[in-house]
Amino acid sequence: MNLVKSKQRVADHGEVFTPPWMVEAMLDLVKDESERIDSRFLEPACGSGNFIVQILRRKLAAVERKYGKSDFERRHYALLGLMCIYGIELLADNIAECRANVLEVFADYLQLEEADELYRAATQVLRHNLVHGDALTMRDHNGQAITFAEWGYLGKGKYQRRDFRFDTLTGASKFSEEGSLFADLGKHEIFTPVTTHPPMTVGELAALPKDCI
Repeated sequence: MNLVKSKQRVADHGEVFTPPWMVEAMLDLVKDESERIDSRFLEPACGSGNFIVQILRRKLAAVERKYGKSDFERRHYALLGLMCIYGIELLADNIAECRANVLEVFADYLQLEEADELYRAATQVLRHNLVHGDALTMRDHNGQAITFAEWGYLGKGKYQRRDFRFDTLTGASKFSEEGSLFADLGKHEIFTPVTTHPPMTVGELAALPKDCI
């Protein structure tokens, strides 16, 4: 595997890709979480998706073990696994590759065509979860504050979405520090979503305009 695209990109952005063996070794350090369908992962410099793709593969393997006998549950929990993966990437070509690579793994697992409803729903999710932006400034490429969706599966084919600002979420650790004035407060008392959306089905998610997610 080529770990750099060019010397200039290394000089300009410090861009060096993580080799597969190291990705697997690092994920094994959090093996239980990486194999849990609804565990959430954020890669703040996701590149073309080396970590995210492998996390998704592990989640899909968990879906197959638990829901492989039910096509309905397998499809919906596979989408939940995808919904729980997040990334931020500074370079436009990398984030495009990342979205394409992750979508390919998801589509291959469920044998989806581009016209399939679930394929289009997954595309919508990745457009929002994998952000073209800067994790240090916490702003997207348009200069807007990065907002992530918290997705939850309600069962019976319906999902719940709540939006949170990234800069607010990163402050969570400050409130849990020992000795903090806020240490005894529940997170629900401190953090509130920017937007709470009504429950939606795969079809409703797939039908949303591109600028609505």
